[in-house]
Amino acid sequence: MRIGVIGGVDRGEELYRQLATRAGVELEFHFGGLAGRGTATLDALVERADVVVVVTNVNSHAAVWRARKQCKRSGKRLELVAHFGVSKFNALLRRLQAVPEQAVAALGARP
Repeated sequence: MRIGVIGGVDRGEELYRQLATRAGVELEFHFGGLAGRGTATLDALVERADVVVVVTNVNSHAAVWRARKQCKRSGKRLELVAHFGVSKFNALLRRLQAVPEQAVAALGARP
């Protein structure tokens, strides 16, 4: 399973990667910027991810809107969170581990 995180964890990226590796999950980050190739890289992250987490308090309205639109178009599960600390990440990992991978894909995008 692959989780894409948009915004909010740049300083703690290594800790999140270690937690994801222990849970058997691939993790990919996008820092939310849309300038230059930012839009294309955000779209590509959504395409590769099974679950997309968007941290709303650090992303622009345009980045949140773009991620939501791409998740809906691609049928990806979307998690919108205001803050995304280690405890929320661990809770997400526990929820995802409780659901078989095929069921995560079947959940589709959530508003």
